[in-house]
Amino acid sequence: MKSAVETLNPTRVRLSIEVPFEELKDSLDAAYKKINQQVTVKGFRKGKIPARVIDQRFGRGAVLEEAVNDALPKFYTEAVNEAEIDVLGQPEVDITDLKDGETLNFTAEVDIRPSLEIPDYSGIEVEVDPVEVTDEDVEKSVEQLRERFASTSPVERAAEEGDVVTIDLEAKVEGEVLEDGVASGVSYTIGSGELLDGIDDAVKGLSAGEEATFTSELKGGSAAGKEAEVTVKVTQVAARELPELDDDFAQLASEFDTLEELRADSRKRLENMKQYDQATQAQERVLEKLLELVEVPVPEKLLEDEINTRKHNLEHHQLGQMGLDLEKYLEIQGKTAEEFETETKEAAVKGIKTQFVLDELVKQEKLNVNQEELTEHLMRRAASSGMSPDQFAQAVVEGGQVPLLVGEVARGKALAVVVEAATVKDTNGEIIDLDDEDDTEAAADVAAEATEADATEESEEKTEG
Repeated sequence: MKSAVETLNPTRVRLSIEVPFEELKDSLDAAYKKINQQVTVKGFRKGKIPARVIDQRFGRGAVLEEAVNDALPKFYTEAVNEAEIDVLGQPEVDITDLKDGETLNFTAEVDIRPSLEIPDYSGIEVEVDPVEVTDEDVEKSVEQLRERFASTSPVERAAEEGDVVTIDLEAKVEGEVLEDGVASGVSYTIGSGELLDGIDDAVKGLSAGEEATFTSELKGGSAAGKEAEVTVKVTQVAARELPELDDDFAQLASEFDTLEELRADSRKRLENMKQYDQATQAQERVLEKLLELVEVPVPEKLLEDEINTRKHNLEHHQLGQMGLDLEKYLEIQGKTAEEFETETKEAAVKGIKTQFVLDELVKQEKLNVNQEELTEHLMRRAASSGMSPDQFAQAVVEGGQVPLLVGEVARGKALAVVVEAATVKDTNGEIIDLDDEDDTEAAADVAAEATEADATEESEEKTEG
């Protein structure tokens, strides 16, 4: 086999491949064998029909077509490996010449990962928010914990802000009661904003046994997005009683003996959260600066696939779970279809560029992912998905997504290397020395979010497979 590579543009090549006919022997034998199993000829046992009879009865052309279809992937893969190119997606193959007994000539046009020059990134400077935890932040955190330990007791009075009411609901659209618009015994805290717009004003002032009607836009169900006439009946009013903020509460709500120890722990937790947020902010801003330094051509077909994948995931997974369609989502977001298209394309371009640049850095810095790093990343991804580590790991393995996770960790390590070389200051002018562990974890999360690698990874895996 002979092959040559013609560069069409920085992200696309044409392979010209010439195969001597003797190299098609295995594929021709396989073609005769396959046709033998599919046809019957009087006077011959199934599977024992001579090649010359198959040629006479069914045509040599049918055999050649079967053989070429079998051989093309193998010779294409050999040409790709020989040229040492990193292909993306499926090739467009064109058979230019097929001479029985002589040669098979074909071309294959395919997108490739572009060659990138990563310039010196040590001069990158970014500014982030400082890690500041105020006494007010601490008290708010303790108050939220206190809310979780509140008790309720029924009262014989009208409902007020903060009360817990038990209610029955009935929703009508255009005068008809919805099948999924009736609910009984619903517990609702007035002011929480967890149910329907307008319900707080409707139930305030109602006592047990009283009802009110109000109009609200339904957030989910069969009539999501439509205006409904909602009747709410209060069956019980209960007052919430918060525990006293003292050492007894600290012992009830935590492993600490005193309220001051609980407050100190809350402060430390808030500091840790803000440090992680600061690390994430640093990663995102360093990534933006890095992408500005590198010229990254984007393959058109890959970009089209990435845009379509992002739209599909939004419409069929995220919005589907919320009972929304794209039109309603855009209305809620206050965006036009044109603005959505532009934003989706920009995000897809950034995702592809991020993957290309960080993958190049992985090679340049010779970064590897060990089992411990992969396990830690898997645990975090499992937690964010709401699955147990075992369930998530099983889903990853069964879905063939292990390379995707390895890629996320490797890109995170590459981004962490750039952040380490950059100058990070907070808005007070203080130099920030990010914790190595937080740095790498945040980087992996930022890299994964920026790339949304599913589309690009899958297209590469299909080609490699």
